[in-house]
Amino acid sequence: MRHFSTLDAEQTQRLFLHPPQPVDVTAPRDELAVALGATLYCPATRERLAGDLLQLARRGVLSAVACLEDSVPDDRVAQAEEILVRELAGLARAPEWAHDQPLMLFLRARTPRQLLDVVDRAGVGLDCLLGFVVPKFGGAGQPHPKEWLEAVATASERAGRRLWALPVLESRDVAHLDTRQEALFAIREVLDAHRDVVLAVRTGATDLSAAYGLRRPRGSTVWDVRVVADVLGDVINVLGRADGSGYPITAPVWEHFSSGERVFRTSLAASPFAEGAEELREQLIADDLDGLVRELVLDQVNGLQGKTVIHPSHVAVVHAMSVVTHEDFCDATDVVAQSGGGAMASAYRNKMNEAGPHRAWAERVLLRARAFGVAREDVSYAHLLQAQDDAWRRARAGA
Repeated sequence: MRHFSTLDAEQTQRLFLHPPQPVDVTAPRDELAVALGATLYCPATRERLAGDLLQLARRGVLSAVACLEDSVPDDRVAQAEEILVRELAGLARAPEWAHDQPLMLFLRARTPRQLLDVVDRAGVGLDCLLGFVVPKFGGAGQPHPKEWLEAVATASERAGRRLWALPVLESRDVAHLDTRQEALFAIREVLDAHRDVVLAVRTGATDLSAAYGLRRPRGSTVWDVRVVADVLGDVINVLGRADGSGYPITAPVWEHFSSGERVFRTSLAASPFAEGAEELREQLIADDLDGLVRELVLDQVNGLQGKTVIHPSHVAVVHAMSVVTHEDFCDATDVVAQSGGGAMASAYRNKMNEAGPHRAWAERVLLRARAFGVAREDVSYAHLLQAQDDAWRRARAGA
């Protein structure tokens, strides 16, 4: 299991100074969390869920969620559970899974009781799960966060290995200013008491926007929705600190996947799409994926990693933007090499690197470099996107 495994040896050599390393599901938390990349949600009502997941893995998806919560109508929950248990068993018996686990799979349950019920019924299919996405974590009227994390710990005992929790912060208690601080501090206290099972903290921008009757259009990013951006800033402040007390925090969902009438002109620069990639740029704009590119830049600037996605076309964009640039890699390696502090000009001669203040940033960059690789000096995210698109077209032609 490795990011960009769809590329052949020649493409990998041409694009990467240091190629992505295989993902080890037993790796330490921070290393595994950054490797999640684009996490694709699939409703558990899909009759061919096992086959769909294997197909997605062949397309480059490395993390996915089988959802029993918001994506499933209330009157189909029992049916979805039956489908999920059956498809997990089929997935576990698939030759591709037996040979080499192709992706990291999580279950999103509605309640701790449902989580444990599925675990008990899954049989051999439990081997396919890496953990659980916990919705509306800490919200009023929801199961207590401690109950959720204790259920995950119990599931780990039954599986005979550690299963991870991915709590989602999306409740109105977190959204509203008058309850946010108390809610975040209470959530932090519970997370700290169960740190050994928390892989990352997820953020639910759709539900946070809903608290104000809002929905961001294609031409805007989540960071343009001021009340939601304020929530995300406070979540990072309380739970994303770089002093060893924080947790990896993943970026919220990009929920658009079809083109429509545009209100604003694109801000997608043309320069990365030189040398025959102009058609790719036009396609990104036509599909409104230029907005996703912009949001990913702002996610990274604000310390978030990965992305929740709802369509396979988003995955290649998220992963291309996750590759460490040659410039960032040079800066990060220079910073971590300075053990005695001090400041120096960057290798690109365009900024100052300070060994103290920039160290936590540099360490995070090098973690991402391990998972997603380091691009060669003349390689942009557009080259990586084009290569993934070419590889997928060849795979479809040969299928």
